[in-house]
Amino acid sequence: MALKKKSGGEGGANWMDTYGDMVTLLLCFFVLLYSMSTIDQEKWMMIVQSFNKTAEVSVDDRPTGPDGEGTNDGGGGMPSTTDVDSAMEELLEFLEMTAAGQASDAISVSQGDGYVYVAFNSSVFFDGDKWELRPEGKAILDEILPALDAAAPFVDEIRVSGHTARAQGTYNVEWDFRLSSMRAVEVVSYLLGNSNELDPARIQPMGYGQWRPVAGNEAESDRSKNRRVEMMITGKDIEDKMGDSITQYYTSTDQTQPGVS
Repeated sequence: MALKKKSGGEGGANWMDTYGDMVTLLLCFFVLLYSMSTIDQEKWMMIVQSFNKTAEVSVDDRPTGPDGEGTNDGGGGMPSTTDVDSAMEELLEFLEMTAAGQASDAISVSQGDGYVYVAFNSSVFFDGDKWELRPEGKAILDEILPALDAAAPFVDEIRVSGHTARAQGTYNVEWDFRLSSMRAVEVVSYLLGNSNELDPARIQPMGYGQWRPVAGNEAESDRSKNRRVEMMITGKDIEDKMGDSITQYYTSTDQTQPGVS
């Protein structure tokens, strides 16, 4: 008697249904991930609340810290780039207000890419062919010192440069550069002598003599513009570990930076 082979019917293909469901779910999962790669706030809230109707979705743009406080500070107390930018903006606004309260040509303030630039009229700061600070110059520095102290943790470098007008008659190169350099040194010395926040390693006096004029040298009104002291204040580049001029110096000379272990 011949035995008939038992037919499995259609039940053998049931595993294909399960496999198809799994592939479909995986596809939906990856589509969901792709859709979230660029987060739209309203869509994100809808997705979260679809899983949990009672969920409270925060709309605060700032990430919260481990204790639930709204803070994005990190790096062991290192200020964020936003803080540096804010400090430079506040310094610029304060200096502009100070300039507005002075004589029209006593101070000029402007902003560049990552720095604040200040120019002081030398006639306010110094007598002719002198480098000793006048009382009017000291008063102006006293006004801006609180702002410099407040911005000190965010400052990479303060470059103070002295300039002279072109000499009429015999040119004495030694006197020209000495005069411009000592005027810069006088400003730096006064700042450091009256501040507890500014880092001396970050302040650099420089003398350029008559060789970087901003006006002509024929008329006295133009020559007076060339007799000036300038201050360029640059902010730290927090995102670049080597964006700090002091760090660059100690790294390039293979030295240990004071106060840094």
